[in-house]
Amino acid sequence: MTRSTFVSADAAELAFVERSGFVESRHIGSAVVLDPDGSPLISLGAPDAPVFTRSSLKPLQAIAAMSLAEQVTGTWAALATASHKCEAGHAEAVAGMLESAGLSVDDLRCPSAHPADGAFRRSLQEAGTGDPTSPLYFNCSGKHAAFLMAATAIGAETATYLEPAHPVQARIAEVVEAFAGETPAALGTDGCGAPVFALSLTGLARGIGRVVRLGCTDADPGTTSATEPFASFTPAARTLMGAVFAEPWAIEGHGRPNSMVIDRLGIFAKGGAEGVIVMATKSGYSVALKCLDGSSRATGLVALTLLRKAGAIPDISDELLGEVIAEITEPVTGGIDSEGRTAVVGQVNVGEDIARIR
Repeated sequence: MTRSTFVSADAAELAFVERSGFVESRHIGSAVVLDPDGSPLISLGAPDAPVFTRSSLKPLQAIAAMSLAEQVTGTWAALATASHKCEAGHAEAVAGMLESAGLSVDDLRCPSAHPADGAFRRSLQEAGTGDPTSPLYFNCSGKHAAFLMAATAIGAETATYLEPAHPVQARIAEVVEAFAGETPAALGTDGCGAPVFALSLTGLARGIGRVVRLGCTDADPGTTSATEPFASFTPAARTLMGAVFAEPWAIEGHGRPNSMVIDRLGIFAKGGAEGVIVMATKSGYSVALKCLDGSSRATGLVALTLLRKAGAIPDISDELLGEVIAEITEPVTGGIDSEGRTAVVGQVNVGEDIARIR
């Protein structure tokens, strides 16, 4: 029997797309907002059904690697949890991570790719390297470099670092279960080749909320106990969050949605493939959602709207929140205006099931 995430009959309407006054698309899915203690404030669809967490899992993978390799700090720590667009700074940092472990690009087991950043790609072409591809330029290369640094630090094999039984991946499984507070429902292979876990959205939100709360020095410790299974990873969480909030560009890229939410709103954000995203405030409020059709078009808009409706971001003005949402949500366009510019003829809106939350 094929295992599955939730089905459309269990989903809520998260967003719809309006073009020229006509609704042409709807995004359905599930979402949950948790308070700092992990209690649900908003629940839509089927947030307890398993979903592959994709790159939204990276903070937990990074913490596991950092707990084994103490040298993963600063920019390197931010790259360990990044889905970067490969600006020159990203490539330079990942190369430095590999060099620090006595390794090279040849040791990476992620796919090869072109740099997604146009300026960096053009600079390489102009340098006479043709149209370059490399595992170094893949968006997950920082995570893979952190895995390799961890393997080297504990004297484990590097050639098999993506195998689920490898000591680095075993530590990741331990961290995921400790922070999420649940046993993963399934184990698969992510787009980069690394193991990826299926968790409930509730578990994902709980896990990342704990990471951000533990990692932010100004966070209220609340009821977190030293006996909690995740408490021993507090030093790694603090290092990770310190790096992310100091250098938001590293997470995705200058002007990119996740980096912009971190930089301008002070909210941790980590999107993943197939319509998954997780966000968390420094005080530990968290939101996780999945669009069932796999689209990420509305995920940032929906996640931030849900945090606002849950009362999780009272210190952020409606004006600033609106500005950031507008910048991270692609407009609906059609043709050109009287000035020859691309014309905006519609927009992405939160769905009815969210709009009616008071």
